[in-house]
Amino acid sequence: MTQQQRLRIGMVCPYAWDSPGGVRSHVADLAFELRERGHVVDILAPVDDPDLVPAGEVTNGGKPVAVPYNGSVARLNFGLRATRQVRRWIQEGDFDLVHVHEPIAPGLSLLTLWVADGPIVATWHSSNPRSRILAGLNRLVQTAMEKVSGRIAVSEDARRTLVAHLGGDAVLIPNGVRISAFDSAERHPGFDPAHPTLLFLGRIDEPRKGLSVLTAALPAIVEAVPDVHLFIAGPGDEQEVIDDLPPQLHRHVTFLGMVSDEEKASALRSADVYVAPNTGGESFGIVLIESMAAGTAVLASDLPAFSRVLDHGSAGAQFANEDSADLARAAIALLGDPERRAQLSAAGALRVRRFDWDHVIDDVLAVYASVTAGGEGVTTDLRGQILGRLSTGLGSGQR
Repeated sequence: MTQQQRLRIGMVCPYAWDSPGGVRSHVADLAFELRERGHVVDILAPVDDPDLVPAGEVTNGGKPVAVPYNGSVARLNFGLRATRQVRRWIQEGDFDLVHVHEPIAPGLSLLTLWVADGPIVATWHSSNPRSRILAGLNRLVQTAMEKVSGRIAVSEDARRTLVAHLGGDAVLIPNGVRISAFDSAERHPGFDPAHPTLLFLGRIDEPRKGLSVLTAALPAIVEAVPDVHLFIAGPGDEQEVIDDLPPQLHRHVTFLGMVSDEEKASALRSADVYVAPNTGGESFGIVLIESMAAGTAVLASDLPAFSRVLDHGSAGAQFANEDSADLARAAIALLGDPERRAQLSAAGALRVRRFDWDHVIDDVLAVYASVTAGGEGVTTDLRGQILGRLSTGLGSGQR
C-alpha cells in the first residue's frame, strides 16, 4: 500500500455505538484518523437508540441485547437478522479490507469473520485469560480465525488472552489518543476551581468499573478534605448511588450523566485528580491516557495493565485494588499536595506522547499494507519494527 493509495475500509465494533466504552472510543478515533489520511471508512455497530447517533456516523447493525461477557454486561447484536445485515454490509461495501475489533465477541465481529472474504485485520482489546466463553467458542472460531491475516493487540494482556485461547501471535499497537483534543479543552463550567475535585468516568452500574470502591472511600476523603467534590460521568442508576451514600455526603457529589467526547475532555481538563478504581478485566485503560493528555493527575487501582500504562507509578499514583481505605489514603495525599499532582501531570504529559494517534496510526497502516494486495501478511520483521518503535516511547514495561 503506497502513501497515496486510498483504501475502502470496513470497520466492525461489536458493542453498542451509543453506549460509552474503550473499544467504541478506539474505533471512533481510528476511523477519524484514517479518514484524515484520505481513506474511506464505514463502521458497522449495533445501535440501541438511533436518535443518539448522528446520521451517517455508523451503519446500524441492529438493536443490541445485554449479554454477560468478560466480567461485565456487554450490549451486543447477533442472530439471523444480524447475519443478514452483515452480509448486506459486506456486499455493498466492496471493501479493500475489513478491520474487526474484539473478533470473537459473540456478535457482529464474529459474524463478520464468518461472512467476509479478502484481507481481514483483527484487534484484540480485552484481557480475560481464563474466559470460559472463549474456551467454549474455541472450536467454532478457529476456522474463522484462519481468515485473519493481520492480528493486533492493544496491550500485552490482550495479546496473552489471544495466545492462550487461539494460539498464534499479534502485533502490539496500543490504544491512541488525540492529545490536542484534551490539552486544549476548555474548563467544564460545573467545576469550581476553588474546591478540590475528583472525577470518575464509566458506567455506573458495571461493578468492575469500581465506582462502589470510590464511594466507599468518600466518607474518609471528605473528613480529611471537607470541601472536596466528586464528579461522576457515565450512564446508570444515579439514585442507587445516592441511596448508598450517607445523606451528609450528597452535596459532595455531582452526576454529569452521559457526556460527549468534548464534555469528557472538558471534565478531565478541569479535575484535580482522575480516579480509576476499576477492579479487573482491563487490558489497557484508555481513559488513563486521556487523563494524562488533559494534564490531570491520575490515581488508579494497581491492576497490571494500569501499572504498565502509568509506567509503574511514575506517571500516575496507584492504590491496592478494591481497597477503599487505601484509595482514600492516596486521594487525600494527592489532594493535599499540589506539587505532587504537578509532577504526575508533567510525567503523564511525557508518557502520553507515544500514544498520540500521529504515531499509532502509522503502525496500523503498516499492518494494513502487509495484508492488502502485494503484502506478505504480518511478518516477524514487521512485528519487530513496530516493537522497536514502541520500546522507545513505552519502556520495557509495555513490551
